[in-house]
Amino acid sequence: MKIVSAEFQTSSPRADMCPQTTLPEYAFIGRSNVGKSSLINMLTERRKLALTSSTPGKTLLINHFLINGEWYLVDLPGYGYAQRGKREMDKLWNLITHYVLEREQLTCLFVLIDIRHEPQKKDLDFFNFLGENGVPFAIAFTKADKLSKIQIGSKVKAYLKQLEESWEELPPHFITSSTSGLGRDELLGYIDSVNQSLKEGT
Repeated sequence: MKIVSAEFQTSSPRADMCPQTTLPEYAFIGRSNVGKSSLINMLTERRKLALTSSTPGKTLLINHFLINGEWYLVDLPGYGYAQRGKREMDKLWNLITHYVLEREQLTCLFVLIDIRHEPQKKDLDFFNFLGENGVPFAIAFTKADKLSKIQIGSKVKAYLKQLEESWEELPPHFITSSTSGLGRDELLGYIDSVNQSLKEGT
């Protein structure tokens, strides 16, 4: 897929305030500081489309970006940032769950995982939450440039083995690096194939 246009559309404080369109939406979510904004900028080849920050948990709204006038890339708040107060954490979780469970336009949720770390309980619990509610999702392993090819293979294999303990069928997964561009063609190709299937009604 060639991205010829990527435009910020709107930020929404609630799921029911998101754009009222019929275009498919591909949302990105992950634990704070997983490299979400950098990945979005890499995918769209727009250095400042999504604002990056050294401070975790800066995304507090649902941000919509219109891609090629055909589909939306959606930047969701991160989950699991413990330094927030309980009230704010609950508010963010409510925002996330309302979008994930009620947004009919959501076509696939990409859950970002820092490939350098062992499986985290918060991520595994989130996967189970998505599975229990029938939310279509894929895994995007980030920061692969920080490891060797052998380390990448070992980390991904271990992660998928952990998932196999709870899942009969594993979700699609992608290995990415915002620094090198690794995984860009594969991830965008997946989105393109899903969009084509939607157009064909299959």
